[in-house]
Amino acid sequence: MKQFIAFVRKEFYHIFRDARTMLILLGMPIVQIVLFGFAITTEVKNSRIAVYDWSKDPVTQQIIQRLDANEYFTVVADLDSPDQIDKVMQKGEASMVVVFDNDFQNDMLHTGEAAVQLIVDATDPNQATTISNYATSIITQYAQEVSVGSGYSDAFRINVDSRMLYNPQMEGAYNFVPGVMGLILMLICAMMTSIAIVREKERGSMEVLLVSPMKPIFIIIAKAVPYFTLSVVNLITILLLSVFLLKVPIAGSLFLIISASLLFILVALLLGLLISNVVQTQVAAMLASGMALMMPTMLLSGMMFPIESMPAILQWISSIIPARWYIEMIRKLMIQGVDGIYVIKEFLILALMAFVLLAVSLKTFKKRLQ
Repeated sequence: MKQFIAFVRKEFYHIFRDARTMLILLGMPIVQIVLFGFAITTEVKNSRIAVYDWSKDPVTQQIIQRLDANEYFTVVADLDSPDQIDKVMQKGEASMVVVFDNDFQNDMLHTGEAAVQLIVDATDPNQATTISNYATSIITQYAQEVSVGSGYSDAFRINVDSRMLYNPQMEGAYNFVPGVMGLILMLICAMMTSIAIVREKERGSMEVLLVSPMKPIFIIIAKAVPYFTLSVVNLITILLLSVFLLKVPIAGSLFLIISASLLFILVALLLGLLISNVVQTQVAAMLASGMALMMPTMLLSGMMFPIESMPAILQWISSIIPARWYIEMIRKLMIQGVDGIYVIKEFLILALMAFVLLAVSLKTFKKRLQ
């Protein structure tokens, strides 16, 4: 144990002596959380919506068909009770619920007015605004067509009431804080860990470490511990900046948020170890980390662009990116404030990824030693 602690202390000293590395590790998260928290717009397609139709008359069915036929929406559920609205939102099954008033057709034909409510998940404010506007436009256009077809211009009007859940102020930071958390933790844990280990290989000092009395796997763990610690510091920094600077509330359990983050940090560390096993130079580690981790995390994890708007092949690829599941989990826990039961799927996927990466990393590491 003393030898292990000595190795960990040595790695901390090595990091602290490099001012540029410290600036990247501790300064970059602050810059990213501030910059990403205030900008970047998105475009949406194929948004999943659910329908709660009290009336179930021909007019509401025609409107539902209009929505489902449009490229912007896919109707995924027909709800039976109002209690199901929150559940489909919290499970991530739908990003909007369309609620038709009772006696919709009768109200429209006899009074000339009918009411529709759009309940939208506003954890991503850009997406919420966009799909709300799309749905309002489709419903309004339908009312105008029915009016013209009936021979009475402007005879019918459908009043659309939009309600934004979880983020009624439509703050962009609510969306990008979870994404930046995933990006920063992935960048520090995976990229910096892989570079640190490869640097030892490139300088020829790894062989010296491996012939020491300590087992090779403990040497690798000792090199990863400082980056794990710094990642925890960055996690705390991000949460503090989010709450006190960006005014993003932590609606869910702080314990679950930290637990999910620690699991994601473990996955990222194992990815860094895997990269270090298959490359021999720091340049190669940088390229592998950037191409295989950083860019997919930014583009395919749902951080910047809705996954539903991507082609099917990219949606499939995004399912093997750890940051996607972490970001989804943090949005549910931090913004929506859901219970742990609603993030079991994401948690189990990350746990499975950690197990697979651990097995593959250890196997490739042993082969490299032989």
